[in-house]
Amino acid sequence: MSIKVIQEKIDSYRCTSHQEEDHALKEITQELILNSLYNAGFFKKAAFHGGTCLRILYGLSRFSEDLDFALLEPDSSFALGGYLTAINDELKSFGYDIQIVTRESDRNVKNAFLKDNSLGRILKVQHSKKNGTGKILNIKLEVDTNPPSGAEIENKFIDFPIYFAVTTHDLPTLFGGKSHALLCREYVKGRDWFDFLWYLARKTPLNYSFLSNALDQHGPWQGKKIQVDAAWYADEMKKRIKTLDWVKAKIDVQRFLRPIDVKTLDHWSTEFFLDCLNEQFR
Repeated sequence: MSIKVIQEKIDSYRCTSHQEEDHALKEITQELILNSLYNAGFFKKAAFHGGTCLRILYGLSRFSEDLDFALLEPDSSFALGGYLTAINDELKSFGYDIQIVTRESDRNVKNAFLKDNSLGRILKVQHSKKNGTGKILNIKLEVDTNPPSGAEIENKFIDFPIYFAVTTHDLPTLFGGKSHALLCREYVKGRDWFDFLWYLARKTPLNYSFLSNALDQHGPWQGKKIQVDAAWYADEMKKRIKTLDWVKAKIDVQRFLRPIDVKTLDHWSTEFFLDCLNEQFR
């Protein structure tokens, strides 16, 4: 019965390619993981954030790979063990095979934009679909155990596999977190810039306090007590935009987009992003 539930959910996506079907299965699996975390009481201690959060809770039109969380209060003794057991039990009940490994076993994850005081795991999951055995999907799970102060949170609801509540950073805080990545990441990640445009299109306010604290905690401005305002932000973002290779950025994000959205990448250039930035941060 569980295999049928998953397949019916995949069918509801009306996928037009194997890649879209893989993205759909990954997103469905992410929602099952979130439900298992809710049942285990995880969201009393942590908030959901990042690209997958935007996709599932706020309607971002690109798919995402990782599940990113931040504790509501710093806790160096926080452990994932019991929550991983809950994830394992939930996924197995829906017909998955699952292997959980530490992030250090994956060179690409170890070199990613991760803080030293975060906990990470790679969930290697496989689900048997009606037409055979599905491919193995890697879902990275990360929890920031020493998050910057200043985050604002809210509750959002997901309706699969049943209705449940997720604690999440609100949109201005999410925009602040994304801006920290945009300013500090040492490599080009086009998904960040796709999300940046999504925030700008919605005139999303920016949680400057949260961004200031994040910059002080991690990155090139660490310990400099920068107090970010609109003028500082616009100036530093302009500098960042002028350094980027937009061809690499487009290649990174393209595989996460629906065919209808890929065409929007034709506009990507230094001039385009500067113009979009100036519209909101004059």
